[in-house]
Amino acid sequence: MSSVALAVEPILRLGCFFGVLVLMTLWEVLTPRRPQSIRRLLRWPNNLGLVVLNTLLVRLLFPLAGVGMAFHAQTMGWGLFNIVAPSAWLAIAGAVLLLDLTIYGQHVMLHAVPLLWRLHRMHHADLEFDVTTGLRVHPGEIVVSMLIKLAAVLVLGPTPIAVLIFEVMLNATSMFNHGNVRLPTRLDRVLRLFVVTPDMHRVHHSIDRRETDSNFGFNVPWWDRLFGTYRAQPALGHDRMTLGIDRFREPRELWLDRMLWQPLRRDVPVDSRSTVVS
Repeated sequence: MSSVALAVEPILRLGCFFGVLVLMTLWEVLTPRRPQSIRRLLRWPNNLGLVVLNTLLVRLLFPLAGVGMAFHAQTMGWGLFNIVAPSAWLAIAGAVLLLDLTIYGQHVMLHAVPLLWRLHRMHHADLEFDVTTGLRVHPGEIVVSMLIKLAAVLVLGPTPIAVLIFEVMLNATSMFNHGNVRLPTRLDRVLRLFVVTPDMHRVHHSIDRRETDSNFGFNVPWWDRLFGTYRAQPALGHDRMTLGIDRFREPRELWLDRMLWQPLRRDVPVDSRSTVVS
C-alpha cells in the first residue's frame, strides 16, 4: 500500500501543479489586477528554473519527503495523532490545520531572524507579482522549510493522506494567492474569510516594511487575524503600491544566478527596509 502511494504521489503533485499553473496563467492574461512593466520572458524562465532546481534538491536531500516521513511515523507509532487516534476525518482536518499553523510560524520566523531573512528576501525581491512569484523560493529556504516540516510531521504524526492534502493545497494556494488576477471586491471580501486571496497576500509583498511584515498566511487567513498580523489593504492601494525590496531594483537581479547569490550579498538590516513608499 505505502509503496503504491509513494509511486503515485509525484504524478498527483505534478498534475495539480501544471493544472493550477495553466489556469492561473490564463486568468492573469484575461483579467490582470495590475499592469506589468517587466516581461514574462525575463521573469518566468528564471522563476521556473528555481522550481526545477528546488525539486531536484528536495528529491536528492529528502527522498522520503513529508509523505514518506508520515508513513514512517505511522509505522513507528510516533506523533500526536498516532497516540490520540481520533476519527479519520478529524485527524486529517486537524493535521492539515496544524501543519498550516506551522508554516505560518515558519513564515513569521523567516522575517524576524536576520539570517533566515537573507534566504527569504529573494522571494520578496521579485519586481512583479504573479503566479510564478509563489514558486520563487531560494534553495536554502527550501531546505530550512523541509526540515521544519519533517519535524512537524514527526511531532504530529499525521496520516500520509493528510500530509499529501496539505502539500498539494499549499502549492496550489501559493500560486493562487500570488496571482496577478482581479476578483470582484465583494467576492474577495467573502473569500478572504476562508482562504488567502491575491489582494490579501499582495500586501505582504509591498516595499513598505509595515506591510511586508503582515499577512503571513498561505492557505487560511485565520492565523493572521488570530495573532494580529492581518492588514486588509495597502496604504496606497493595490494600483499604486510598490512591490519588492529597495535593495534589489534592477531587472538584472531577476536572473537565476543573481537570485541564488542574493543571500551572500551585503545584507540590508531589518530596520532599513523601507517604511515610506513614494
